Amino acid sequence: MIPCRLCGRPSTDTHHLMNGANRHLADEDGLVIRLCRNCHVRVHSDAKLMNQLRAEAQTIYETTHTHEEWMARYGRNYL
Repeated sequence: MIPCRLCGRPSTDTHHLMNGANRHLADEDGLVIRLCRNCHVRVHSDAKLMNQLRAEAQTIYETTHTHEEWMARYGRNYL
């Protein structure tokens, strides 16, 4: 089993690092992480943690794409 990205316990959920209209883009770009149910609930209730994870996603994306491509695709800078 894949461990939870935040606590290391067995993961049960897939968390899309971008949500709403951008959720399908996150899937296409592999911007998903595995979380246990408790951490998944915590992420969705903690805007600071959510934005930290989105900043990590942007950093990963920008290793193979430009910042301009990120902005065109996701429309918000998290760094």
